[in-house]
Amino acid sequence: MSIEIIQGLLIPFIGTSLGAACVFFMKNQLNPLVQRGLLGFAAGIMVAASVWSLLIPAMEQSTVGWGEALSFVPAVTGFWGGIMFLLLLDRFIPHQHMNSEETEGLSCDISHSAMLVLAVVLHNIPEGMAVGVVYASWYNGASDITLGAAIALAVGIAIQNFPEGAIISMPLRAEGLSKIRAFTYGVLSGAVEPIGALVTILCASVIIPILPFLLSFAAGAMIYVVVEEIIPEMSEGEHSDIGTVMFAVGFSLMMILDTTLG
Repeated sequence: MSIEIIQGLLIPFIGTSLGAACVFFMKNQLNPLVQRGLLGFAAGIMVAASVWSLLIPAMEQSTVGWGEALSFVPAVTGFWGGIMFLLLLDRFIPHQHMNSEETEGLSCDISHSAMLVLAVVLHNIPEGMAVGVVYASWYNGASDITLGAAIALAVGIAIQNFPEGAIISMPLRAEGLSKIRAFTYGVLSGAVEPIGALVTILCASVIIPILPFLLSFAAGAMIYVVVEEIIPEMSEGEHSDIGTVMFAVGFSLMMILDTTLG
């Protein structure tokens, strides 16, 4: 495995860890206004990454086998597969939505902390898949995806992982957990990303023939997370427009990264 792939796997994880480390420097929970802004920023990054780094490459590669007129078929099919996959996870695995104050319908022996971490772990599954698929594609030369484009996706996900790490560790600290334990939960919530990406890369021989479907699958899963988890939270309460503004900032930043590095 090349050093470029190892770096790509670690970049998003480092973003989560740095965000979780905020618990050592900040007091209590994040200001609600700041939290909405960070959520909006993360949503913008994820939507732009889904379009430029996943869906567009999926359709471009599909023109070879499907023809230009039908290049949308793998993208649409994979996109809906990603949506349905996260929908089923959401239905059958009990978890707490990001930043929620209460968890309804859960067993009393499942802690609030565990539910909060599980919510972000589910959230991170498609991101790890996306990084793995893109790096596997680049490494095997199976599409027009360049190393720069793969790095752009990894950096974009790392940027949006920073607020996620803080959103995990800060509330847990406010609930009474020690700083070390809150930090550990935050870091562990991001561990699924490099693991998922590594598994995806190791299965490259199986993945490459269906790469357009998998690229768009990851995009659909990420879009589901944005619509189901992030946008409702960033729109709560007063001054929700800060979330919308930061969404545009995150979207623009990811678009610039993908264009300049890709």
